Amino acid sequence: MAPPSSIHPPLPAFRSSDLNCAGQPRQAGDVLDRNFGGAICYSFLVGLASSIPVDGVEQRFSEGGEAALADAYTLHGKLVYTFCHRTVGASIAEDITQEVFIKAYLSREQFSPDKGSLAGWLMAIARNRIVDHFRSEQRLSRTSPAHDNLEAAPEPRIEQIGDKLMIAEVLRQLPQRVCTVITLHYFDDLTHKQIADRLDMPMGTVKSDLRRGLAQIRHQLESNRE
Repeated sequence: MAPPSSIHPPLPAFRSSDLNCAGQPRQAGDVLDRNFGGAICYSFLVGLASSIPVDGVEQRFSEGGEAALADAYTLHGKLVYTFCHRTVGASIAEDITQEVFIKAYLSREQFSPDKGSLAGWLMAIARNRIVDHFRSEQRLSRTSPAHDNLEAAPEPRIEQIGDKLMIAEVLRQLPQRVCTVITLHYFDDLTHKQIADRLDMPMGTVKSDLRRGLAQIRHQLESNRE
């Protein structure tokens, strides 16, 4: 098999300078997740705009089409990098991000758009690579005094961070009205009636939008765990 560098162009690098002092990509908004000692940038990820159709990228990626890897990286690179940065830190987040996309491309025959999203599949690869990193560091701790204080891989925390980022990714892709309804209900704690009044919508429409949006979120989270 040809080495990765010979089958695709070099991937652009994400750098620590791309992040603000809270460890978020620059331009991030101010919606904070305080459960993990910092901010997971919902408003940044939800606000990401791309002219690349998601469905087209996923189909081309599964077929190995020309420029499919570059399009996938453009569409999902910041999502994967944010996940890596929030779990393993800036020093190796860039390397792991690149490894994830190279591994995904080399094993693209295993990806099926009918079974889940490309974003979820990439995040599952990233999660496994992050867990492997922590386990490797734990093994080093048994032989090196410099690693004595390392803890076991915090897998539940990794899962939680990944899930939150995937929810943000789904919100980014939902129709604007559905995204607004979910945001008002789950982030702003508004009731169905309050949302209906604010948006001048029937309450039945609010409830159906919530159901539709949550079904897509569940689908993404399930593909993220496969």
